[in-house]
Amino acid sequence: MKESTLAAETAESRIDPKMEPSWKHRLAGEFRKPYFSDLKRFLKEEKANGAVIYPPGPLIFNAFNKTPFDAVKVVILGQDPYHGPGQAHGLCFSVQSGVKPPPSLVNIFKELHKDVGFIIPNHGNLEKWAEQGVLLLNACLTVRAGQPGSHHGKGWETFTNAVVQTLNDEKQGLVFLLWGKPAQEKGSIIDPSRHHVLKAAHPSPFSADRGFFGTRHFSKANAILEKSGLDPIDWQI
Repeated sequence: MKESTLAAETAESRIDPKMEPSWKHRLAGEFRKPYFSDLKRFLKEEKANGAVIYPPGPLIFNAFNKTPFDAVKVVILGQDPYHGPGQAHGLCFSVQSGVKPPPSLVNIFKELHKDVGFIIPNHGNLEKWAEQGVLLLNACLTVRAGQPGSHHGKGWETFTNAVVQTLNDEKQGLVFLLWGKPAQEKGSIIDPSRHHVLKAAHPSPFSADRGFFGTRHFSKANAILEKSGLDPIDWQI
């Protein structure tokens, strides 16, 4: 094999995501696995074929960059990013400032209002939560514009399973908020003797009335944190 070809292949296999160091150190092994190389190749093919992918590349790992590993206290698991223009920015359920909150987020705000007296804002940017130690993690970190679920089964779920496994193994006393079946399936990775797991229906308009409203997960999470001697989350944004 020619040296130039070998060098090109080596460069292609070298994956170096822009990620906060405490996470990057722990997840470096995932980036070297074949499934992640396949995932990267798939994303490159999507772009080469003209697909618009959300969130923008620099924001794909935003959840990790906003919430360093050592800061994580609460984990909220979503499914995949919003698929409309300007919405997704790498934090589950959150939208960029200036974008109308989607229905699921509106329902989250309604529950917050009833639970902790949350004042419903005119935006849906949840960065303030992330900066306080709430990891806002989607199971799938990218999506094709206008096509929900379009990047399922391409490798992201394996990666985020590894994230949850790492949290489970290396931390103690986290509060996991699992809303809806996909999030609850990921809950099989979590050891309930080490962590606190709160389950509910998904806040989507299709299911919020069947077990999301009235669960008071936000005040319950704060009660758990305070009992552990940790600062509660200021849910107001």
